[in-house]
Amino acid sequence: MNLRSLIKTAILTATLLGGGLTGSSAESDSIKEGKKDNIVNKLIRYFEKSNKHEITTRPHFTFIAGPHYSKESGFGLGLVLGGSYSTEPRDSLVPLSNISIVGDIATKNLYLAGLRGEHFFPDNNRRINYSLGIKSQSAYFWGIGYDWGVRNSNKMKYRALDVGLSASFEWRVFGRFFIGPVFDGIMFSAHNPASKVNWQGEPLSHFSISAGGRFSYDTRDNHTATNKGIYLEVTQLFAPRFIGNGHYSYSSTEVSANIFTPLWTGATLATRLHGAFTYGRTPWGKLPSLGDGTMRSYYEGRYRDKDCIDALVELRQKVIWRSGIVLWAGAGTVFPRFSEIRSREILPEFGLGYRWEFKRNSNVRIDYGIGRHSSGFVFSLNESF
Repeated sequence: MNLRSLIKTAILTATLLGGGLTGSSAESDSIKEGKKDNIVNKLIRYFEKSNKHEITTRPHFTFIAGPHYSKESGFGLGLVLGGSYSTEPRDSLVPLSNISIVGDIATKNLYLAGLRGEHFFPDNNRRINYSLGIKSQSAYFWGIGYDWGVRNSNKMKYRALDVGLSASFEWRVFGRFFIGPVFDGIMFSAHNPASKVNWQGEPLSHFSISAGGRFSYDTRDNHTATNKGIYLEVTQLFAPRFIGNGHYSYSSTEVSANIFTPLWTGATLATRLHGAFTYGRTPWGKLPSLGDGTMRSYYEGRYRDKDCIDALVELRQKVIWRSGIVLWAGAGTVFPRFSEIRSREILPEFGLGYRWEFKRNSNVRIDYGIGRHSSGFVFSLNESF
């Protein structure tokens, strides 16, 4: 993927577009001061005030928009309406709840809309995580298994449509330990591929419903731009035939261990060890894969199989004002079973990122990663983990 000069263009345009949609209070301030207003002054005041708003039970929203580019989606415009609030503003121990409304449109037939967020109850003993999204795009599918993904000649273009809903409700059982039910529903389909051979006999469309539970341990200081703490999570889902999975019956286990260590002023070392494992007959759209959510250097879904493991080390450094940089290195692989893990199939990556804090603990991130015969460019909101 060719980054060119888009990192600089993306962040500058994003901040200008976000700053250009400020309210009238900034203008009234300049009138009182008797100074001629301009877009630079409006922009500076907008971001200065975004971190000074009063925390209330009603979400305080900030709008930001900006261009992005990737080899897969082409040029596009991403829109984010991010809000933060507290269910108990007088208690600083209750984490800030957050909600994000996102949209995206790009030249290579990408259309995306979504809603996601975290809600923390006043007693800080319960919390809800939720995500709802619909995405339609021209995508690529290499097949199932490392041997299919590593051969670029297997790259098959198709029209993808994904509609998903996931939610969890967790209770604090003691200390920083949480447990609760999880629901996941997704409809995925592949339209108009030139050939079906890459799907290896799998149906192109499927509707999957999973339910199960999650156990977590969480000491993070915040959930969107963590500086210190530990987050451990185990999610177990079951997808039997009788709840609407057709001829498929499978289960999945996902394990994640994230550790955030302060180093020096403005610096955090973030480490992540992640694994996803499936059992039974798993539909192709629910197979674990490497990609944007785990390894940013690889096309999401290019490498997929029954199981997946990845590890990442990331250095996050604040530089000046609201700017920061990120350096990371990682590795991961996919495999059908543990006995078939091969060292030659471990995929490395390293990358460089830029961060812009458009409001407290909410970053716009621009990342460029390089992997084995692959590279990736990501423009998104908040940290990757």
